[in-house]
Amino acid sequence: MAYQWDFTPVFANSELLAQGLLNTLKVTGASLACGLVLGLGFALMRLSRHRLASWPAGFVIEVFRTTPPLVQLFWFFFALPLIAGIEMTPLLAAIVTFSIQSAAFFAEVFRAGIVSVERGQWDGARAIGMTNGQALRRIVLPQAIKRMIPAFMERAIELMKTTTLVATIAYADLLFAANEIAQKTFRPLETFTVAALIYFVVITAISLLARQLERRLAVSGESTVH
Repeated sequence: MAYQWDFTPVFANSELLAQGLLNTLKVTGASLACGLVLGLGFALMRLSRHRLASWPAGFVIEVFRTTPPLVQLFWFFFALPLIAGIEMTPLLAAIVTFSIQSAAFFAEVFRAGIVSVERGQWDGARAIGMTNGQALRRIVLPQAIKRMIPAFMERAIELMKTTTLVATIAYADLLFAANEIAQKTFRPLETFTVAALIYFVVITAISLLARQLERRLAVSGESTVH
């Protein structure tokens, strides 16, 4: 007998799905914002000539780029409270984990973007009396960030997909909400189909925005850093 699709129970729980999507976007947005700030800091440390700055940053970057995100999430949620006595809620653990993981990615993007700016830009800034910090803030970073925008958008897409892992620590994201609805309504096919469509629509919108930005940068003659 053919399966009888019925989306009515899923639509009846649309508020739960909407809240789950909001929670997903909350983790994604907070992690991206924190990751950008931390990533810039790590990049500057990596570019430093002082080993006491470059080595720790390099270690953190390599650890978070080479270990599975789920292991990182479990470590912050389960292990850190035992080691440091810090209480970690699912939301806090998710933001901390994905912020540092994003920072490890952004650090390499920032570093590549800064290095890609011609050396003459630095020399010109010093010639008019700017310090290295002023040159970085006023001349180098604005050019580098423009080139890095597509890479940032790609990371946003990857991060949103990675946040589905937070359901494993009982954070009420979109996947967690979908699982609850599926168990309550006994309609897993319909529920996860709707959840997949929501992810598809949101991520496709971000992808289209990223492509539009890349086209504009290509027209303006700027190269991109990946």
